[in-house]
Parts: sequence; structure tokens; C-alpha cells
Amino acid sequence: MITIYPDMPVLIAGPTASGKSALALRIVQEQGGVIVNADALQVFDGWRILTARPDDADLALAEHALYGHVPFDADYSVGHWLRDVAPFLQGRKRPIIVGGTGLNFNALTNGLVDIPATPATLRQQANALPLPALLTDLDADTKARIDTQNRMRVQRAWEVLQNTGRSLASWQDTTPPPLLPLAQTIAITLDAPKDWLNARIEKRFDLMLQHGALDEARVMLPRWDSGHQSAKAIGAPELIAHLKGEISLQDARAAAIIASRQYAKRQRTWFRSRHKAWAHIDASQPDISATLRFADQPMD
Repeated sequence: MITIYPDMPVLIAGPTASGKSALALRIVQEQGGVIVNADALQVFDGWRILTARPDDADLALAEHALYGHVPFDADYSVGHWLRDVAPFLQGRKRPIIVGGTGLNFNALTNGLVDIPATPATLRQQANALPLPALLTDLDADTKARIDTQNRMRVQRAWEVLQNTGRSLASWQDTTPPPLLPLAQTIAITLDAPKDWLNARIEKRFDLMLQHGALDEARVMLPRWDSGHQSAKAIGAPELIAHLKGEISLQDARAAAIIASRQYAKRQRTWFRSRHKAWAHIDASQPDISATLRFADQPMD
């Protein structure tokens, strides 16, 4: 049983489609608070359906923050997110911080060094390089700390090295104190069994298609640029390819579901490795909120 105190920030992490948002809403309805986004892609406008941002019904039930507030063609880093989330740590309402981006939670609870921004010309050079070429230049220590199958993370490490002459691992070793130490939170990770989650991922993508994901992609098509961070939204490249006549909708659906399952696998690996100090809940149980006890009084 996990006790939720009304005065303590709550962190909810877990893989895509594991039920994080529903759990956050349950806590808000019981104790109040503001739901703050910690997902790297839900910050962007343009891809509301494909990134599973809260719909109007959810927005009517609780206050939400940091969803869709960044232009679709902008760059947005973990550092940007830390600056945006900081006011909510001192706000009038207790934050319930929710997302599937492990790096955001790691930076929040362990600290993040302020690395100089990457120049646009260097970013363009990095965009043109294949993943193996980016990996070749990285030191062993950095490669041991990042997901080497995640293009975004590898490219970021490569850009840091080229821009500053120091490895990402070296920068991380000079990390300042965290904004919100883990000990000052109620930190929950949703663990999702593979087969259970795969079925949910497929069902959710079909619901996205039913609710207008293809229309959303059609609106974004004239502005599509695969180099944008927001273009990493799972399903976006596949639906754009369909609209360009390159693949069928059936093939786009299948490819997007596979990509989502692969992403969920990487998320599960991250949380299993990095969230050993967090409380864990089996997301597949019928009522995950039944594992919570809501305290009436603040924690002593």
C-alpha cells in the first residue's frame, strides 16, 4: 500500500499506454492538485492525438500544465523542461508530475548540468549523420549511460561533444543539486507486463485513428519536417508517409504499433534500471488506485 499525502509532490512514471494519466486524475479527484506533464513529446502543439495529450474531458476534470505549450517546430530540451516545471514546485497547488520520459524525472530528482546550446549549423550536420557514425565518436562512459538505440539521445551526446569538447558523461559528473530530491516526493512507477501492454498499445492506436489522428497528420503535412523534435511522435512519420502515397494506411498502422511497442520496451528497461528506489505498481491489475491510501493529514 502506498500512502499519498496531500502536501507531497507525486511523480508518476511508466511506459506508454500504461495508465499514468488515469492514475494522476484519480489522485487529483481525491486530494486536489495540478497535473504537470513530464513527457518529452506531449509538450509540443500540433500532435495532440498522436501524443495522447489530455482530451477536453480530462481537462475539465483537473488543472493540467505544460501540455502543448511549445511550438511544433521548436527545440525543447530537458533543461527547458526543468525551467518550465520549477514554478510548479513552489505553486499554490501540489504538483502531480506525470510522464514516460525517464530523463526528465532523472534531471528533476538528481539534478542537471547546464550544457551550452547546440548551434543550428552543428545540429544540421548531426541530423545528416547515420546513427552508427554518431556512436563511433562517443566515449565508452557516455555510451554506457544512454540508450544507444535512441537516435535523439545519441545525437544529443554527439552534439555536446562536438560543441564543447567535453563528453556528455563529463558534463554529467559536474551536476548541481536537484530541484526536487526523490526523498521529498511520492514516486510511483507503473510496471506493465509485455503482453498486456502490447495489446493496449494496439487498441490505443486504433482509437487514435478513430478519433482523427489521420486528420491531424493531414493538417501537419504542409509543415512536415522530419528534423523537428515533434516529428518523433510515434505514428507521425508513418501517417505522413501514408498521406504522401508511400505506404498504405494498413502498413502505416502496423509500423506505428511496432514502433510504439519498441519504445515501450526501452522505457521498461530504463525504469527497471533507474527506478529501483521508486514504489512500483502492477499496471495490469483491475484497479491500480486500490494500491493507494489517501491520507487526510500532511506527512509529519
